Amino acid sequence: MALHYHCRHCGVKVGSIDKMAVSSEQLGFDHLSDEERQEMITYQQNGDIQIKTICEDCHDALNRYPEFHQYESFIQ
Repeated sequence: MALHYHCRHCGVKVGSIDKMAVSSEQLGFDHLSDEERQEMITYQQNGDIQIKTICEDCHDALNRYPEFHQYESFIQ
Protein backbone atom coordinates (compact mmCIF):
# COMPACT_ATOMS: atom_id res chain seq x y z
CA MET A 1 0.00 0.00 0.00
CA ALA A 2 1.23 3.47 -0.90
CA LEU A 3 -0.26 6.91 -0.50
CA HIS A 4 -0.05 9.22 -3.51
CA TYR A 5 -0.66 12.95 -3.15
CA HIS A 6 -1.77 14.90 -6.24
CA CYS A 7 -2.79 18.53 -6.60
CA ARG A 8 -6.54 18.83 -6.94
CA HIS A 9 -6.15 21.78 -9.34
CA CYS A 10 -3.24 21.08 -11.68
CA GLY A 11 -2.82 17.32 -11.17
CA VAL A 12 0.91 17.46 -10.40
CA LYS A 13 2.22 14.67 -8.17
CA VAL A 14 3.14 16.29 -4.85
CA GLY A 15 4.60 13.17 -3.27
CA SER A 16 4.14 9.58 -2.13
CA ILE A 17 4.47 7.62 1.08
CA ASP A 18 5.31 3.94 0.76
CA LYS A 19 5.34 3.13 4.45
CA MET A 20 2.89 0.35 5.27
CA ALA A 21 2.15 1.15 8.92
CA VAL A 22 0.89 4.73 8.93
CA SER A 23 -2.22 5.58 10.92
CA SER A 24 -4.91 8.00 9.80
CA GLU A 25 -4.04 10.10 12.86
CA GLN A 26 -0.41 10.39 11.74
CA LEU A 27 -1.63 11.55 8.33
CA GLY A 28 -4.10 14.03 9.82
CA PHE A 29 -7.15 12.29 8.35
CA ASP A 30 -8.81 12.36 11.76
CA HIS A 31 -9.12 16.15 11.39
CA LEU A 32 -11.25 15.80 8.25
CA SER A 33 -15.02 15.62 8.24
CA ASP A 34 -16.68 12.64 6.54
CA GLU A 35 -17.52 14.87 3.57
CA GLU A 36 -13.91 16.06 3.28
CA ARG A 37 -12.65 12.47 3.42
CA GLN A 38 -15.00 11.42 0.63
CA GLU A 39 -13.92 14.39 -1.47
CA MET A 40 -10.16 14.08 -0.89
CA ILE A 41 -9.37 10.38 -0.46
CA THR A 42 -9.81 7.67 -3.09
CA TYR A 43 -8.99 4.01 -2.45
CA GLN A 44 -7.55 2.15 -5.44
CA GLN A 45 -8.11 -1.51 -6.38
CA ASN A 46 -4.44 -2.34 -5.66
CA GLY A 47 -4.66 -0.98 -2.10
CA ASP A 48 -3.02 2.36 -2.84
CA ILE A 49 -4.65 5.55 -1.67
CA GLN A 50 -4.93 8.70 -3.80
CA ILE A 51 -5.15 11.94 -1.83
CA LYS A 52 -6.12 15.29 -3.30
CA THR A 53 -4.10 18.18 -1.91
CA ILE A 54 -2.90 21.56 -3.17
CA CYS A 55 0.62 22.11 -4.51
CA GLU A 56 2.65 25.21 -3.64
CA ASP A 57 2.08 26.87 -7.02
CA CYS A 58 -1.69 26.50 -6.84
CA HIS A 59 -1.66 27.58 -3.19
CA ASP A 60 0.18 30.75 -4.21
CA ALA A 61 -2.32 31.35 -7.02
CA LEU A 62 -5.23 30.93 -4.59
CA ASN A 63 -3.63 33.46 -2.24
CA ARG A 64 -3.19 35.97 -5.10
CA TYR A 65 -6.64 35.35 -6.60
CA PRO A 66 -9.06 34.34 -3.82
CA GLU A 67 -11.94 34.16 -6.29
CA PHE A 68 -10.38 30.93 -7.60
CA HIS A 69 -11.61 29.17 -4.43
CA GLN A 70 -15.04 28.89 -6.04
CA TYR A 71 -13.71 26.51 -8.71
CA GLU A 72 -12.95 22.81 -8.24
CA SER A 73 -10.12 23.23 -10.75
CA PHE A 74 -8.89 26.56 -12.10
CA ILE A 75 -6.06 25.30 -14.31
CA GLN A 76 -7.07 23.85 -17.65
